[in-house]
Amino acid sequence: MGTARPTTQPIGLQLSRTAKLVSRAFDDALAAAGGSLPTWLVMVSLVAERHGMQRDVASAVGIEGPTLTHHLNRMEAAGLVQRSRDPENRRVHRVALTAAGEAEFRRLRQTVAAFDRRLREGLAARELALLGSLLERLRRNVAGPAAQEVP
Repeated sequence: MGTARPTTQPIGLQLSRTAKLVSRAFDDALAAAGGSLPTWLVMVSLVAERHGMQRDVASAVGIEGPTLTHHLNRMEAAGLVQRSRDPENRRVHRVALTAAGEAEFRRLRQTVAAFDRRLREGLAARELALLGSLLERLRRNVAGPAAQEVP
């Protein structure tokens, strides 16, 4: 006796496949523009904070400290960021975009905006709002009851 085949694909599988495809396409768009996803994420974090603490940048980007250090080394060698020790606490490292880093951020932001337009193509404003709401609901569903209780 066999197991009945589902009539629809599980939503988690659909979402996972879509996320991987979109992520790969975004990586490709950034690479074609001479950037990378880690570089873009670091830049976005630094633009939001101006002079971020290295550990806060790692947390915002969602990577471990040693991995961030590797990316920052490359970005520093390319002249995009500068690192310094906090004068009030020498154990704290601060990171800031250089003028060249800010220019690179603006240039890559055009690529990111074009990619976002590509994703939104053919979707009405109400569909985009519904998509955002549904994605938020999925995030809450997988976050568990404890995360849902936080206002």
